[in-house]
Amino acid sequence: MSCWELLGSMLLITTRKLCSEKILLADGGEIVLDWMDNDEDNRYSNATRPTVLLLPGLTGSSQSHYAVNMIKAAKKHGYRCVVFNNRGFGGAEIKTPRTFCAANTEDLEFVIKRIHSSHPDAPVIAVGVSIGGIILFNYLAKVGEDTPLVAAMTISVAWNTMLSTESLEKPVNFILFNRFLAKELTNVLARNVQMFEGHVDIDHAMQSQTIKEFDERFTSKMFGYETVDHYYKDASIHTKVHHIGIPTLCLSAGDDPFAPLETIPISDAKEQSNIAVVVTSHGGHVGFTEGFFPRGNGYMIRLFEQFVDGFFQHGMTEVLSKTD
Repeated sequence: MSCWELLGSMLLITTRKLCSEKILLADGGEIVLDWMDNDEDNRYSNATRPTVLLLPGLTGSSQSHYAVNMIKAAKKHGYRCVVFNNRGFGGAEIKTPRTFCAANTEDLEFVIKRIHSSHPDAPVIAVGVSIGGIILFNYLAKVGEDTPLVAAMTISVAWNTMLSTESLEKPVNFILFNRFLAKELTNVLARNVQMFEGHVDIDHAMQSQTIKEFDERFTSKMFGYETVDHYYKDASIHTKVHHIGIPTLCLSAGDDPFAPLETIPISDAKEQSNIAVVVTSHGGHVGFTEGFFPRGNGYMIRLFEQFVDGFFQHGMTEVLSKTD
């Protein structure tokens, strides 16, 4: 029996050209990995096929528009793509009184080890969007160079989560983003009331109107933080750029309500050799469309494609030279 079988059972379901792998974790929780293996492309063998690991946003999944476009871009170049769907999303059921949070990297660590174990000769680049990018960045800051990943990319991360939530509580941002995301999060609780009863004041948590209220009443308590401010301090990544040990590209927009311009650590990033921060004047949150009437892939997908393909084709030489 393999180590992965000891950790849990797995169910494979083929749908829409993605193979969904339900994984029961050691604590009884469930996540879903959606695989686009790209086996029909003969430019690489299955063992060595370059692989992109995607981490969607707060309520995202492999069906999110940006994930679909990234999968298409990776497929075009012959690469494999894996989408990590968090607990409670993308078909993953809530089976323990725990979801996920921006500061906790345990599930991501498991996923990276899982991919590396099944394809040890395949280089892997991880790409995280919004909170997926925060989790990825916290993982990178934690492990430094000690990771199977060869490179990483983050898109539209909230660099300072405290200031991010303050920005989201401004009237326009509350209407456009905050209340919708809070509703999506409370819907997860509503579908799993019995699982969380006795662990938090579930009725109070389900009345949350903002992300901060939800984090204060639910997330911070589930992950053992004394206050929501302690959680936000632990989750924030603007002070951790000097811990990044592998090539990492970070795409942010100056008008992103989740990441006010003054929170982006541009000066600190300039002093580091492994990280590049790209800041556009416009782009919003996971937008980056182009033209008066946007058509096709915008700047975000184009930069993703260029970075991933450029690194797999040219950046690997430098990475491999460091291991000789």
